[in-house]
Amino acid sequence: MSLTRKQYDEHPDGVLEQAMSAVAAALADPSRVSMLCALMNGRAWTATELSVVADIAPSTASGHLTKLLGSGLIRCLSQGRHRYYSLANREIAGLIENLMGVSMRAQPARASSTPLRLRHARTCYDHLAGEVAVGVYAFMVEAQWLTTDGDTLTPEGREQLLGLGVKLNPRPRRKACCPCLDWSERRYHLGGDAGAALLVLFLEKRWLSQAPGYRELTVTERGRTALQQLFHIDFTCC
Repeated sequence: MSLTRKQYDEHPDGVLEQAMSAVAAALADPSRVSMLCALMNGRAWTATELSVVADIAPSTASGHLTKLLGSGLIRCLSQGRHRYYSLANREIAGLIENLMGVSMRAQPARASSTPLRLRHARTCYDHLAGEVAVGVYAFMVEAQWLTTDGDTLTPEGREQLLGLGVKLNPRPRRKACCPCLDWSERRYHLGGDAGAALLVLFLEKRWLSQAPGYRELTVTERGRTALQQLFHIDFTCC
């Protein structure tokens, strides 16, 4: 069956294509991408802060933020005279993380330019990413705390995490857990509600430390000992 141009334009798929094109257009600028990557640390930023990150004038940043808001990639919260910007939701964070991975794979001949400190441990919106996170995930699968597809905590895994003090939500509004492809390691780390709760625990116990406003995480000496004992993470080479 052949479609006329009018019939094709009226087809529901046309709406989806236009929406996808709008998102792609919003991502097609290095300054906007820099802003989105900064927002991957999970906190809200002001327009001035984002202009510094993107190395552009505040007036230019305003136009870029309008574009990102219009595409639904970010949201804006007003508090008094101040306006704060953050990623629209966790799905957008997942989109950006996956895009990072695709971008790295598209240039296989080039050595990874990811700073070593970010490759080691960083935030992926609200959960842990990097070499340490990949190691934790691999251990959880091998120890059968997770099902092999990473989509479900086993009864043993739930018991072990609760025993560590992880505050699992009994009725999460999103997936209880899920594998998230790590863009620098090309392997999976733990996402979902369990991944977020695990990061909270690591920070509360001061196994990890984080400078406000940055994605980079530092494993403390206490953390090295605990993560090596509990998850068999090898810190001999880093």
